Amino acid sequence: MDLNTITEVVRRPSERPGLDWQEGDAWLAGGTWLYSVEQPDLRRLIDLTAMRWEPLVRTDEGLEIGATCTIRDLYAFSWPVGWTAGILLRKSCEAFLSSFKVWNTATVGGNICMSLPAGPMITLTVALEARYELWAPDGSVRFVDALDFVTGDHRNVLAPGEILRRVTIPEHALRKRTAHRRFTLTRLGRSTVFLVGTQRLGASDLLLTITAGTTRPLRIAFDSLPDAGTVWQRIDAVPAGLWYADPNGTPDHRRHLTRHFAEEICRELTAGDLA
Repeated sequence: MDLNTITEVVRRPSERPGLDWQEGDAWLAGGTWLYSVEQPDLRRLIDLTAMRWEPLVRTDEGLEIGATCTIRDLYAFSWPVGWTAGILLRKSCEAFLSSFKVWNTATVGGNICMSLPAGPMITLTVALEARYELWAPDGSVRFVDALDFVTGDHRNVLAPGEILRRVTIPEHALRKRTAHRRFTLTRLGRSTVFLVGTQRLGASDLLLTITAGTTRPLRIAFDSLPDAGTVWQRIDAVPAGLWYADPNGTPDHRRHLTRHFAEEICRELTAGDLA
């Protein structure tokens, strides 16, 4: 779609973009959503791809993902053998409601900042206990836990002109055992629910991440793998207003699927302990 209100495109922003942020500006990375709907309030686009941020960097602390890393690059990443949770990188890419053409341009940061309930990069980073680095127009930097970033459907903690610079996934989370479940109405459809369970190697704890079925991501912690009744009790305690409703599912349907898949995740991780 043509954006016929745009009067300027900043192709070479400063090393610290956003210092001259003004009303009517928008960040441009992949642009797969930006160009899909009318944007009558926009006047200027600031191209972040010109920043040449490293897409993926292995460090002693874990994995850094640049906000402009494409879904294609994330999918192609070869993680170390010891990163048992690495498979979630690929599975989360496969959860996109998009073609391979979109993968070539859509970015990790863009999917997170859209803050839609079914955003798979949100699922990935919350499940793996990531932290986001945010840059403000005044030059300050702050860090936010992935779990706290999205506040509702298409809502997050970003202030005007603030930008997501990078995502950091800690090494300890990448070495966890994982199990995941996802439901869609069609094979390549948008997620109705997307759940991930993670567990420390040699332990019996469980971090259960619930997304797509709720307006914001939820994470429920258990000291040990719970039985079905305990899982259902914690899920039923989720406030009714947090369950999402759209053509892909009612709140009751999503709660039912979440209970069912959470129980399956527990059984899978229990079976792994016995193997």
